[in-house]
Amino acid sequence: MNIRSVPPVEPRTVKLNPADNLIVAVDHIDKGVAVAGLTSLVRVPKGHKMAIKPIPAGGPIIKFGQVIGVAKSAIAPGDWLHEHNVGMAEFERDYAIGSSAVPVDMVPERERATFEGFRRANGKAGTRNYIGILTSVNCSASVARFMAEAVNRSDMLADYPNVDGVVSFVHGTGCGMASLGEGFDILKRTQWGYASNPNLAGVLLVGLGCEVFQIGRMKELYGIAEGDTFQTMTIQDTGGTRKTVEAGLARIRDMLPIANAARRETIAASELVLALQCGGSDGYSGITANPALGAAADLLVRHGGTAILSETPEIYGAEHLLTRRAVSREVGEKLIARIRWWEDYTARNHGEMNNNPSPGNKAGGLTTILEKSLGAAAKGGTTPLAAVYEYAEPVRTKGFVFMDTPGYDPVSATGQVAGGANVLCFTTGRGSAYGCKPTPSIKLATNSDIYRRMTDDMDINCGDILDGVSIEDKGKEIFDLILRVASGQRSKSESLGYGDNEFVPWQVGAVM
Repeated sequence: MNIRSVPPVEPRTVKLNPADNLIVAVDHIDKGVAVAGLTSLVRVPKGHKMAIKPIPAGGPIIKFGQVIGVAKSAIAPGDWLHEHNVGMAEFERDYAIGSSAVPVDMVPERERATFEGFRRANGKAGTRNYIGILTSVNCSASVARFMAEAVNRSDMLADYPNVDGVVSFVHGTGCGMASLGEGFDILKRTQWGYASNPNLAGVLLVGLGCEVFQIGRMKELYGIAEGDTFQTMTIQDTGGTRKTVEAGLARIRDMLPIANAARRETIAASELVLALQCGGSDGYSGITANPALGAAADLLVRHGGTAILSETPEIYGAEHLLTRRAVSREVGEKLIARIRWWEDYTARNHGEMNNNPSPGNKAGGLTTILEKSLGAAAKGGTTPLAAVYEYAEPVRTKGFVFMDTPGYDPVSATGQVAGGANVLCFTTGRGSAYGCKPTPSIKLATNSDIYRRMTDDMDINCGDILDGVSIEDKGKEIFDLILRVASGQRSKSESLGYGDNEFVPWQVGAVM
């Protein structure tokens, strides 16, 4: 019997830019293994980084052709690069505003994609048909939940098959705050943004009555008149909890036939406003799902639609790549101003921008916020940066835009939906459990392991990019699914019932 030895298979690695002094381990690399012409000095987990050149103490760590940190001590080729030997780097960014803004190659109108959506009276296009119960203050949160639970426990929706559901959007603020200033303005924009989101066919806004966030003041400020599909009430004026729940249910019953009368019709993809999110990122995020989502965002923009990149702390260190794409100096400088605001915000709260990445991000291979940001920014694709918005501002500019939000996913997505997002894509490498009502959330796995392990949560596997699928092909797959979900196909998170607890307005300022 002839016994033949099988040569070991070299672990897969990827070098992302010719200027990089590291490679990323697609597979884990054991100590002493020959890889990329080197011998590994220690075990390198998959998704993590290995040095391929000598790096002196204080020398830059280069990934994506950009600085992601500095060496805490001298690093030899074959060594594992992570928190123990890579530190945060402060460096001057050349913002070069507008230097890379290339006009978009738009798809001719007659060839543009379409979806089946709900055309609203104000001209906006919805992808879902919910009735929402909003609350002006946390004191009315339980009453709003009681109403939604009563509807969903009963057979009230049985006769209204075109209504996706009745959902309460409750929060923890609305009082104990100043009635003027940044915090109040954010809550005001968020509330009215949800009330006017085209995925809601009807809205009931419930308050307590004595809170700082007065419903009457908001109605007067925005010139809102009550009608068949927008109603308000307070617990104090209505006569207490039971009477308010009963009165609220009566109003919802009146809204249901109106909402149910809505029918899907063919609408141009230019009416889609796509929220771009990532959470539970790992070392693969910037290689697979994020650039693939960026390719899908580019496609949407070419078809006349809008894509919103957000999570300002998670583009920190990569913002100079976005300012280069700004369509004007005003747009570029507005983004820089938001970065400076965040530097001040974290400093006065005794934090720092490098508090992000999270422990899970680091376990997945990310080391500094600079590295995470370079991968996160890839969700924004390559088209010009057309506008920069503050949190929950109405997004009115077509194309690729940025909205200033925290990196915390529920808070960030809440701002995007308030801004008008009617569909959302969410990339994850560690396996974020997330959904978003009234806006459907499509989950994109960065690696095949998490896709197989959490197949009930993940809509698309982007891990096969590591096996040879192109970024462009995966972007087209994502874009096609966006159109199908916008037309009514349920995403995995919708099928699981996510979205009732993910309304989290950004709370800024003193709680008094």
